[in-house]
Amino acid sequence: MSESFCRVGDVELCYETFGDPEDPAMLLIMGLGTQMLGWSDDLCEQLAARGFHAIRFDNRDIGRSTLMDGVPPPTIGQILRRDRRAAGYVLADMAADAVGLLDHLGIDHAHVVGASMGGMIAQTIAARHRERVLSLVSIMSNTGSRLRGQPALRTYPVFLRRSPADREGYVDHIVRLFRVIGSPGFDEDELREMLGRSYDRGYDPAGAGRQLAALLASGDRTAELRTVTAPTLVIHGAADRLVAPSGGRATARAIPGARLLMIDGMGHDLPRKVWPQVLDAITEHAARATPDPGARTPA
Repeated sequence: MSESFCRVGDVELCYETFGDPEDPAMLLIMGLGTQMLGWSDDLCEQLAARGFHAIRFDNRDIGRSTLMDGVPPPTIGQILRRDRRAAGYVLADMAADAVGLLDHLGIDHAHVVGASMGGMIAQTIAARHRERVLSLVSIMSNTGSRLRGQPALRTYPVFLRRSPADREGYVDHIVRLFRVIGSPGFDEDELREMLGRSYDRGYDPAGAGRQLAALLASGDRTAELRTVTAPTLVIHGAADRLVAPSGGRATARAIPGARLLMIDGMGHDLPRKVWPQVLDAITEHAARATPDPGARTPA
């Protein structure tokens, strides 16, 4: 396991792979302001042990991938008004980045798994690059509708607060956020370790603002989701305060044939206590969706 880089248009993506490249590919897409380390090493290794070639990567504007620092981050006012003019790119651009990574790796088809904003990116791949997606798993995400999957009011003060620039301040800020949005009883020490590693890899607080602007500018994707043909599993935490459970239910209703798994005690994170349930669900879903290798057609 080591970090590698690939060029997709004007963007350079940092990525890592786990497992045998001959196994079915599983592309893991992380959410807003979170580096690929959000898919923990242990989780990726467990996916590899279950027979998948797991691929995680930093989205544009985070970690060691290209920072779009030529675009000013949105103001709080622009975020609250959902001002589309604040965005330098949209979710479709981030979806194209991910497909470009598959191209670089020579992968025609992949199981695509996304969490939070990563779920929105994964949904967009499934809608706009249907031939590349063996199956879709959308975790703690929504459709972009203003009526479903919106944050609880108590999350706004901490979610919209500017993140400190120093390492200790950044880690403490995100830990405070997850005390509000995370699963009850989450492992704070493990979160702090991941956040420290993330800060050391590369930290630009403006990047999360630009990603949020991209998310808001992409609008309601409900109509587009009705065109998704990949077998779809929607996973959502019943205790999610950042993306309300109604967002998961709306996603499952929008995508034809989608199955919905609500997990009690899960907030807006992936704590170890839910890994067995989540990994079993993803594995079983991928097994049902994977065709006979001899029947595959090239993209």
